[in-house]
This record gives sequence, C-alpha cells and structure tokens, in this order.
Amino acid sequence: MRLQFSPQQQQIQTHKLAPKMIQSMEILQLPVMALQERVEQEINDNPMIELEEEEASRETAEEKVDPNKTEDERELVVQDDQSNTEDFERLANMDGEMPNTFDDFRTSANRTQEAQDRQHDLMSNAMERPESLNDYLLHQLAEMELDTQVEQIAERIISTLDARNGGYFKSSLRDMLGLEATDEDMAKAQEALQIVQSLEPAGVATRDLSECLLNQLKPTVPNYDELQVLIKDHLEDLGENRLPQIEKKTGISIERIQEAKLEIQQLNPKPGVAFLETYVQMVSPDVALEVDSDGAYRVRLEDDRVPSLRISDYYRSRLADASATQEEKDFIRKKIESANWLIEAIEQRRSTVKKVAQAIVDYQKKFLDHGPEHIEPLKMQQIADQVGVHVTTISRAVDDKWIQTPRGIFPLKRFFVHGKRSEDGEDVAWETIRIKLTELIDNEDKTKPFSDDDLVRELGKHGLTVARRTITKYRKKLNIPSSRQRKDWTKVKNG
Repeated sequence: MRLQFSPQQQQIQTHKLAPKMIQSMEILQLPVMALQERVEQEINDNPMIELEEEEASRETAEEKVDPNKTEDERELVVQDDQSNTEDFERLANMDGEMPNTFDDFRTSANRTQEAQDRQHDLMSNAMERPESLNDYLLHQLAEMELDTQVEQIAERIISTLDARNGGYFKSSLRDMLGLEATDEDMAKAQEALQIVQSLEPAGVATRDLSECLLNQLKPTVPNYDELQVLIKDHLEDLGENRLPQIEKKTGISIERIQEAKLEIQQLNPKPGVAFLETYVQMVSPDVALEVDSDGAYRVRLEDDRVPSLRISDYYRSRLADASATQEEKDFIRKKIESANWLIEAIEQRRSTVKKVAQAIVDYQKKFLDHGPEHIEPLKMQQIADQVGVHVTTISRAVDDKWIQTPRGIFPLKRFFVHGKRSEDGEDVAWETIRIKLTELIDNEDKTKPFSDDDLVRELGKHGLTVARRTITKYRKKLNIPSSRQRKDWTKVKNG
C-alpha cells in the first residue's frame, strides 16, 4: 500500500470567548464581598479608574449616549457578538498626546493612604490564631518534671497527633524508635505515651475508640465496672442497638444498658477535633426582598459597599495633550480598555443577578409566604428560559450568592430543588418529602419503628410515591438511624 499526501482544506468551527465575555463571567460569579475586594484591587492597579462622587447617579447599561459628546468621549462598548473593529479603531484613533513622563500615572497620595487604611483595618480585625492541639499538649508537658529521654519521646508522640483524625496515636512506638531500640527504650516510650494520654483533652493519643472512651472514664463515676465491660467488649452491639444480646451475654438489665449507653454517648470519640481551626463563613446577602404596597416581593441589590466607578476625566483630558510618546499612548489605551470592561462587567452583573433573583422569588412565592414545606420543584433551566440566558449564566449568577428574606438568609441555590410527581399529577419538591419523612419518624411507635418499606407505604398514603432505595438514601443523609437502631428496648420489655 502506498501512502499519498496531498493538500486538503477542512473547515472547522470553533468557539472562542472574547476577553470581555470571560471577564463578565468572572465578575458575575463573585459574591458581593469578593466583588468589593476585586474592585478595590482594580482601583489600586489602574490609575484610569476613579470613584464617582456620592451624589452622582450610577450609570447603567441602558443609559442613552449623550448626543453632545464627541466620538472620543463616548464609553467604549465591546459587543461579544461582533468583531468590535470599529470600537477598537475608535480607541486607537483617540486624538491627543500623552505627558512626557509617567509621573502622572503614579498612585496619588490619597489612594495610597486609602490602601494603607484598608490594610490596617484588616490587621486590626484579624482574629488571633487559635492554639493548636500540639501546642496545647506541649505546654502541659513543659510544666512536668520528666526524664529527658521520656520527655523527648513524648514530644515526638505529640508531633504525630493530628486534630483532623481526633488526636489519635496512629503510629507505633516500635516504628517511632527504630529497630535498634532496646527494651529499656521501649519501656521509656510506653511511659511517655501514658504521660501524653494523661494530658487534656481526655482521650487524646489513644489508639482506638475503645481505649479513647475508657481513658475518659473516671473510677469515681457510678457503675464504673459495668461501663468498662460495655466499652471493652460490646461497643459494636451498642452502636447497632442490640441490647437483648448484650443482656444475654453480660447479665446486665436492658434498663441499665440503656442508661449506660446514654452515659457513654456523653464521652468524646474524637477529643482532638475541638482544636481544629474552624472558619465561620461571613454571609453578606447580595440581594434583599422588599414587600411593595400590593404585597408583592421585590428584589433589591445589596451592593452599596461596591464603589461606583468611572474613567478619570483627568486622563481623558490628557489624551488631547500633544506631547505623548507611542509608549504612553499604548499604556493609556490598555488601561482605559481594561477599566471600561470592568465597569461594563459590573453593570452586567447587577442586571443579571437582579433579574435572576426576581425570577426565583416570583416562582417560590409559596415558600416565602408559608415556609420551606411549600417550596416548588425548580430547575435552573426554567429560570434560564424565563430570563433569556444560558443555564450556565444562571449557575454563575446564583453561585455563592445569598438573599435576605422575611424567613431568614438563604443561598440562592437553596431555591433550586428536584422533585417527584404525586399521584394526582402535581410536582412535589424533595424538601416536602423530607419534611414528611422526618415527621413520620418523629411520631412513630418506638417499640415498632417504621422500616424503610413501612415508610414507603406511609408516604404513599399522603400521595407521595417514593422508592425504597430513595427512602434509605434520604434517611442516611438526614442521619436518621435504621429502624433497629431506633427501637426502644426498655419500652418493649416494660410494654
């Protein structure tokens, strides 16, 4: 077979995003606090951007172009669906020259001071770093008078502990000391481990759950011996609520086992977790609801802290200077283009977020009026069709955005829920099914709790057709134990 090579033409259709479109998507996805930081950073980086006066009205995308403005004074508008040749030519052909030096581009003293003030506020408001589990243990260890070798081994043990896994000792003393360790070394290591296990929080540096719980028991607690037996030999049976089997094996009454189970549940299975650094998300709503005179919900943007921007009149006037070099022209063009794109992206974000939020609110009015159990099944595609944008735009518009409602603050994503069709043909949100499922389990007879099959039948009585595997999935998601684990054996025996 002979290979032949010949030139061929092939037409391939590709889709490239314009820089402005990419920036618009990035800006749209930012929550209000992140947008504020982004704008402040752009103000510092781009000398062409300045803040509008407080009394100046915010420009909008729908604002008409002033016919008295010259072509060069009009705002650059870049259309995603056009080549933008005319716009860029207009920008490139702007009359005027630049100053001889870049001295005028340097950040003003006021802007520098504003940046320093913001940095100072951040430092002043920064929370002190909480003490780690390792530091907390080392501080306790330092107060003890120990043999030097024992203290060194104890410090090594502490260094291996991780608050994320509860503070358990996952290594082995032999591996820690090495194969050359003598029996005396191992004895000192065992002593060091016992010392670390005696520190607070109780149960730290233990090797498994049973040892962790036993280490938290005080000999002075009532029924200490019974608790030890149950923890050492019957933790799994306790977890599965197999109380009759425990009674048969130990001779301890079910009533006493039940009481002991409650006492054991008060112990901490992961004592080190308390030292994990927890970051509480600071929620700042992007939109809020107002009720008008007709009782309708109206969306209001909560972006007052995002400063209004405009292109500096000073640099616009500098474009008419006749002494500019080509390098200076390029600098001005690039910065003005970047500033205009940012301003347009922010305005587009405001318009999109408001439209999307209003569409969601209009659809979920029953939720706002009557509560979560009345939420309607809703898909992003439905809102996309109503607003007239792509579904990915909806996803970005609601991502990490929050709304202030009369029923509290919710993420906008909260209002998108899947659903099932009831027997009468109506769509029912999963939230409604979840609430009904929880209600059935809360009110069941604990001597004969509903199995997952029973729950399927009970929901069916309320017109909700749900598969058994779905019930099991939602029960586990809600951290609801199985019917066997929910059974109250003390009521069974006494009943």
